Amino acid sequence: MTEILEGPTAIATGVDRLTNGQLVAFPTETVYGLGADALDGDAVAKVFALKGRPATNPLIVHVSGIRMAKTVVAQWTQEAELIAKAYWPGPVTIVLAKADCVPGIVCANGDTVAVRCPAHPCALALIEAFGKPIVGPSANPSGRISPTTPEHVADGFGDADLIVIDGGHCRAGIESTVVDLTGEVPKVLRPGIVGAYAIGETLGKPVECVTQQAEGSVARSPGIVGSHYQPKTPTRLVSTESLASVDESVVLIAWSIDTHPANGSLISMPSELGAYASAIYRALHDADKVGGEEIWIEEPMDGSSTKDQAIRAAIMERLGRATHG
Repeated sequence: MTEILEGPTAIATGVDRLTNGQLVAFPTETVYGLGADALDGDAVAKVFALKGRPATNPLIVHVSGIRMAKTVVAQWTQEAELIAKAYWPGPVTIVLAKADCVPGIVCANGDTVAVRCPAHPCALALIEAFGKPIVGPSANPSGRISPTTPEHVADGFGDADLIVIDGGHCRAGIESTVVDLTGEVPKVLRPGIVGAYAIGETLGKPVECVTQQAEGSVARSPGIVGSHYQPKTPTRLVSTESLASVDESVVLIAWSIDTHPANGSLISMPSELGAYASAIYRALHDADKVGGEEIWIEEPMDGSSTKDQAIRAAIMERLGRATHG
């Protein structure tokens, strides 16, 4: 049975479980992760089994800082140093050639590893107390809405032998930016709230955005193939103009109106894009519980600054996958 714990006892229990090859859900600033010892292939296999995650979808390795990151990569590059110093702890994941100690199951049996240092005190306390890197894909059944509260994790894995370390609501709210540094040109494989333009300024060179994985290639980042983040209720992404045609059976997630046009259920969203990103997964979880026939999501407002444009692009990528098919 899934149990939510908080405080020092939760960290100690989490370390004990990780040491014994078990799983623990933990908070990051992006979403809650499903943690296991990243260097124990058998423990990592339990993550895939519990989530129902395809073996072709790699995991991110969470570390406490640059020193630990260097233990899981074959070579720590100058570009990696620049990004880590600029954005760690924070929502940027770096892809580099993997070290031999990293089990193939972590990396979809590829030759690279995705690594990041999360900006959440509970996550850092857990990693530092454990003393080793931890994998941490989103703590939800594969393909479903990512969790941003401990209750979301419990809802997804209620009958599992799992503890959840309570770290409150995840403030960033969507998954990290993933940047691949293995080629001559840095590439953003998955957008996040830190955009390619900002990373390019940090590196002093252009950064390419990859919108589609090459057919037959091994995935170097999670979350880039197929549908993800989906509610159980059929969901569509709509324009502001379309809201006028909604009926009462539809649950609306919208920022531009105060009341549902047909007196159905409305979940209000902030118009500011950073706050929208922080709130969107929680809104999807809440909308799924209403029991409507459909969920309609109003497209977020356009961003005026480069930062806001990056956040909007990341939100739209998530919503595109949430409404896929």
